Amino acid sequence: MLRHIPFLKKVLYFSVTAFGGPQAHIAMMMKMFVEKTPYVTKSELLEYNAFCNLLPGASSTQTVTLIGYKRGGVPLAIVTLLIWIAPACIFMGAFSFLLHYIDKTSLKTDIFKFIPSMAVGFLAYASVMAFGVSVRNVITWVIMLVCTAATYLFFKSPFIFPLLIVLGGFATNLSHKRIPQVETKPKKIKWWNIWLFAFLFIAAGITSELARKNNWPDRKPIHLFENTYRMGSLVFGGGHVLMPMMYEQFSVRPEIIARKRPADSVNVVSIEKDAMTTGMGIVRALPGPVFAIATFTGGMALKDYGPSMQVLGCLIGTIAIFLPTALLVLFFFPIWNNLKKYAAVYRSLEGINAAVVGIMIASTLYITKDISLVEARLTSLMNVGIIISTFLLLQFTRIPSPVIVAGCLLLGYFL
Repeated sequence: MLRHIPFLKKVLYFSVTAFGGPQAHIAMMMKMFVEKTPYVTKSELLEYNAFCNLLPGASSTQTVTLIGYKRGGVPLAIVTLLIWIAPACIFMGAFSFLLHYIDKTSLKTDIFKFIPSMAVGFLAYASVMAFGVSVRNVITWVIMLVCTAATYLFFKSPFIFPLLIVLGGFATNLSHKRIPQVETKPKKIKWWNIWLFAFLFIAAGITSELARKNNWPDRKPIHLFENTYRMGSLVFGGGHVLMPMMYEQFSVRPEIIARKRPADSVNVVSIEKDAMTTGMGIVRALPGPVFAIATFTGGMALKDYGPSMQVLGCLIGTIAIFLPTALLVLFFFPIWNNLKKYAAVYRSLEGINAAVVGIMIASTLYITKDISLVEARLTSLMNVGIIISTFLLLQFTRIPSPVIVAGCLLLGYFL
């Protein structure tokens, strides 16, 4: 493990500077793990990203975990995962304690006001880099353009990313001439982690239902684990889909239960709407995985039981949201590597990578539409300048990504 310390330092560096959400994260990974230090190739990173978008869970977290897996197997993958999630989860856990003492109306995020523009610059850079690797012939051009249009139109649908990736792979697999099948011997699959995933999913559901039916005292931690683990196991589309699910589960549904069945509401996991929306806003402004919102919700769910139970709630939320993400990716990726040896899957990679480029271009355009660019204001000029400057600095200089992030934060603070 000692020989991987330089890599783990890079992961920590990335975890405290990865602003902008999952779309921008892949662009930063391109700069940090491909361009500056070639831990993976461009094609490998695009493949990892595409594969992770086919799975439920936190796609950025899964992609970073796979980079660690490629470098040092399961042990390094686990350490990589823990380092990646630690800063954001620690902050959001602490925020669940501090929120009570903060005037929520005074929370300002002006320091982050240029981060969306920076994210667009990062995405534009990643799109250009990926385009040169993935779009080389007529069919990949068609797939890229179709996926760009479809992603832009249906960006808020959680299933659009996996659907387009599957269809892109299907399109380039229609022709069998270029890459004929060669006999391959499949490797043995290790099943332990998928059995653990399934066991925890079923056991958590059964235990939570038994606790409810038998009216177990102080059963909130059980319900918290079951609710969070279930969402982490089933959510497609990343943290921006997870947060509305949590808002409905922890803030809207408890009010309905309180009105209809007041006696049952005592042990329902409940978080005030104002607190939930504040946490959702803060986690968007932080570097690292958006799934760290689960650490905050875990702490808020058990805050009335005392500080020690609130810490336990933070730990439950963190483990329950990221454990299924890790188990799924570490189980399915070896299977994916086996399948790649078959020509049908190998042919599909061409279309999958083209689809990813289309998704990245559409993400760039989609984020851009919410940024002031054409109004006759200083902010609009600054946004345009930051987008262009970020792209040019990434494309033509060796300035580290964190320096660009720090510059945008300073601009937000002073302007």
